[in-house]
Amino acid sequence: MFHSVSAFIGLRYAKSSKGNHFIAFINAFSAIGIALGLMSLIVVLSVMNGFEGDLKDRILGIAPHVVVDTRGANNEIISSLGQLPGVAATSDFIETEGVIQSPRSLEGVMIQGVEPEVTGQHSIIANNMLVGQISDLTPGSYGIVVGRALATRIGLRVGEQTRIISAQGSVFGPFGQMPSQRLFTVVGVFDVGSELDAKVILMNIKDSAKLMRNKVSRIAQTRLFLQDPFEYKTVVEKVSELGLASDDWRTRQGPLFDAVKMEKNMMALMLLLIIAVAAFNIVSALVMVVTEKKGDIAILLTQGLSRGRIMKVFLFNGLYNGIKGTFFGVLGGLILVSQLNNILSILNVPIMAATGGEGLPIIMHWHQIVMLIVFSLLLCFVASIYPAYRALKVDPASALKYE
Repeated sequence: MFHSVSAFIGLRYAKSSKGNHFIAFINAFSAIGIALGLMSLIVVLSVMNGFEGDLKDRILGIAPHVVVDTRGANNEIISSLGQLPGVAATSDFIETEGVIQSPRSLEGVMIQGVEPEVTGQHSIIANNMLVGQISDLTPGSYGIVVGRALATRIGLRVGEQTRIISAQGSVFGPFGQMPSQRLFTVVGVFDVGSELDAKVILMNIKDSAKLMRNKVSRIAQTRLFLQDPFEYKTVVEKVSELGLASDDWRTRQGPLFDAVKMEKNMMALMLLLIIAVAAFNIVSALVMVVTEKKGDIAILLTQGLSRGRIMKVFLFNGLYNGIKGTFFGVLGGLILVSQLNNILSILNVPIMAATGGEGLPIIMHWHQIVMLIVFSLLLCFVASIYPAYRALKVDPASALKYE
């Protein structure tokens, strides 16, 4: 039981369908439109969040989050990098371009000299090894870990030797400048499922320094493993305050993530417009209700109901449809998201987008759902203002003139 007269009358108008079936149809249509729009938006945002998270794991699990140039820095500053907020771990790191040669072909690669202990704990590669382990990269063994895509492309197998040619560390000989090169043994194969599988090879940092004909202490930089790679700006600012130069993942992978974010925002905008159209159907329905109920409004005014309360009657009327549509839209969206991969499997839709082909990656952010609920109800409230204002302007004398 509502204690507010305005709420009681407004909800009675909203639920009544005996007077005008066309008005009832528009009310139902607007609620259904809001529900479908919200349901679609929740599903799309959850799937796009999943894709973004999947890319974040697969791409940024291989690419270094932040690389700090600590060459020449004192040990106190270098050790302080591990204490920065958001930094999970640090390690010495060498990265250079090179070429890997097999009997079948020649491919350009990015050589990463890593510390196996730290990389094994904080890199996604360690959890996606098909053969071998990162710990097999012992110093002096001249072993490498390659991606399955690269191994398949150039015909490499575990235990085979391959030639690595580095662009750095070249020497001058009788035949001119000769690049540094050495035979390495494949000790492991990983499969993260990203484009970097075919571009990155890992070796022990000491072996990479020997390949480049230099010492680790002279060429190694410091790699920062972040708890959340998307929160890199704060870390970069802190590193800059220490007087050190740094390079972050956005230098290489930023355009890809910007494209994904823009696509997500554009799809969200299009679906928000659907919700807006459905919400503003409330305007036409309420205008017709106000026109039909002019006599009732005039009687209520003559009986002492204030014009403010008359306005609230139709605000409650419009919000009722909005709340109803929002409730069923959110409920349907959450159910659909939780069962989306099962539904696609039943319908035999061949969508296998996750790393292991398990289906669509789905991540729900509750703050997004709360924002959608607030946005939907706000639209319904705004759409109800004009009809409620028209009810406010009804003249009792004119409305009851022919009654």
